[in-house]
Amino acid sequence: MISEYIQEALHRAKYELIEDEEPYYGEISEMPGVWASGRTLEECRENLKEVVEGWILLSVPKGLPIPRLGSCEIRVPEEISV
Repeated sequence: MISEYIQEALHRAKYELIEDEEPYYGEISEMPGVWASGRTLEECRENLKEVVEGWILLSVPKGLPIPRLGSCEIRVPEEISV
């Protein structure tokens, strides 16, 4: 469930070149604050994957909304208390 969600998030990522030491920049518009950069596109993509994972791990215990991405959704049962 989580790996499919992360893959869908990365599929929705938008990448661009910026003038920086790490010129590749990527973000996922449906996930506020989720962005990463890298020296190569592959490094940027890997960094973005780690950011998505961290974003999910922080959102769940704080009860923050996690957006549905197409058919992918992360739902936390009400009876689980973190």
